[in-house]
Amino acid sequence: MSLSLSSPSFDPGGSIPTRCTGEGTDESPPLSWEGAPDRTKAFALIVDDPDAPDPAAPKRTWVHWVVSDLPASAAALPAGASGKSMPAGSHEGKNDGGERGYSGPYPPRGRHRYVFKLYALDEPTGLREGHTKAELLKAIEGHVLDQAELIGTYERQPK
Repeated sequence: MSLSLSSPSFDPGGSIPTRCTGEGTDESPPLSWEGAPDRTKAFALIVDDPDAPDPAAPKRTWVHWVVSDLPASAAALPAGASGKSMPAGSHEGKNDGGERGYSGPYPPRGRHRYVFKLYALDEPTGLREGHTKAELLKAIEGHVLDQAELIGTYERQPK
């Protein structure tokens, strides 16, 4: 069985609920995973938007959430976990808004994709609070046993 990632809040390729966005309460969505390799010692999570600022003309990937060292015993994150109920030993990094933790979708135009990437690692990264996506990617290099991806979409509501 290979690693899989899902959310009870949205189907793969489906719309992320407004409560999990900058138009709502900006709470991180619930996530769950299964099928981690036996040798897994930790997980890492990255959520980013490859369509910024405009899906018709993307110029950069915007980082919404970076988490390192989720314990191997973890198989889920509840809704609103960011900043409140992260598993012991895990560390939230900085998003591209310059804040630590989850920053929900709030695209300037068009329907954007939000890619949730979970990595099963053969050892913890040793990173601390406030690390960046680049630091996390460097730390997990050569340590990824398996990875899973979940894509959600969001488009701001017209005013």
